[in-house]
Amino acid sequence: MRNPGVQKDVSVSQGVRAMFYMMKPNETSFQTVEEVPDYVEKATPFFISLMLLELLVSWIRKGKPSGRLDDALTSISAGVLSRLPNLFFRSIELTSYIYVWENYRLLSLPWDSPWTWYLTFLGVDFGYYWFHRMAHEVNIMWAGHQTHHSSEDYNLSTALRQSVLQIYTSWIFYCPLALIIPPSVYAVHAQFNLLYQFWIHTEIINNLGPLELILNTPSHHRVHHGRNRYCIDKNYAGTLIIWDRIFGTFEAENEKVVYGLTHPINTFEPFKVQFHHLMYIWTTFWTTRGFFNKFSVIFKGPGWGPGKPRLGLSEEIPEVTGKEIAFSSPASQLLKIYTVVQFALMLAFYEETFANKATASQITLLLRICFIILTLTSIGFLLDQRPQGAMLETFRCLFFLTMCEFGHMKPFIPSLSLAFEVRAWLANNPEDMQSQRKAARWWRITTGLHHLPLTNALFQWHPVLLVLT
Repeated sequence: MRNPGVQKDVSVSQGVRAMFYMMKPNETSFQTVEEVPDYVEKATPFFISLMLLELLVSWIRKGKPSGRLDDALTSISAGVLSRLPNLFFRSIELTSYIYVWENYRLLSLPWDSPWTWYLTFLGVDFGYYWFHRMAHEVNIMWAGHQTHHSSEDYNLSTALRQSVLQIYTSWIFYCPLALIIPPSVYAVHAQFNLLYQFWIHTEIINNLGPLELILNTPSHHRVHHGRNRYCIDKNYAGTLIIWDRIFGTFEAENEKVVYGLTHPINTFEPFKVQFHHLMYIWTTFWTTRGFFNKFSVIFKGPGWGPGKPRLGLSEEIPEVTGKEIAFSSPASQLLKIYTVVQFALMLAFYEETFANKATASQITLLLRICFIILTLTSIGFLLDQRPQGAMLETFRCLFFLTMCEFGHMKPFIPSLSLAFEVRAWLANNPEDMQSQRKAARWWRITTGLHHLPLTNALFQWHPVLLVLT
């Protein structure tokens, strides 16, 4: 028997097989929740590797990448935001599950039985189907789930475009399993069900033959992400497509799929991506007359309106022509390169923060979360070319330097410490302001921010720009 409370390491082979739900019961059965590895967190290298592989294959086959840089950054940003609460709290899905198990369970199935393992596989997938379906059919739940559908590209990065709100409603659909199935078994399958859905977000895999009858595949899931009328509210499956076939929500891929929301939001700003539909519900709730109509705004479908069916009218869904042009950032190529560099540095801090969360102080974790959110927001503003982008980016850089000064962060490259020494020297030698102005002008032109009026005064005195250059 394993030593309870000691989390098991995940090998490379297991990490790859976990992505495709190809693990065996005897290697993924644990007595306690504490023993269950964080498969999702450990899958990060595999996410990156598969995205690079998809990019390479797409480039070879089509002569161009499988998506757009700005859209991919926004998708990964959403994934990062959705994981940040895990630095402080155990998932609400798992917390609620453990509570039901400890207080209301009817019987305890053996945690080390293969039959329990396979029953949990079916139970979690069945629960996911109904959660996913309700997330499309109940407006307040759609407010969270729409984040995942807001991408107008369809590639592996789209799988990472997750909602920060969705988890606060999904837990309800898994709690019935807690009446008989141990939390440690559920914790494994909840992760595997999520990981399986990563690789089906791709256009480079066409048809998987007989497997299309049983499994959720890229072809089936492309339909689910489409905004064509025939795609709306179809193929809710997680791992097994049989649930859609049983409950009448299956639709095969036929005409070319156009991806995204029926009414695109045209932004890369992470908070708007996450919360724009929630704000729409709030506005609609107060402008709709009648108590029952207000109630319906929240709990009926996103397309509902007074006098309409629960899920709205299909004829009101905009027709697609196949000539739709996805929204792209108006930022210059140099500015996009700058955002990629800053995003890569943020990801490094993100990974380091999760790796050291057990030893970091609460204030350090909180400040790092603030820095990550600030970075993602600033990148979104720069890609959208918002007038406030320059000011926000300047504040972000100052915030970074302040955190370094107080030991909550440090440069990954030791040689960067020279930049901090230069900054400190210039701060104490105001007579050398001319070099600061030259550095600031170079940075503004390089990043494409020189046309924003705000920068004309702002960057003349800002010593932090020497770090950026």
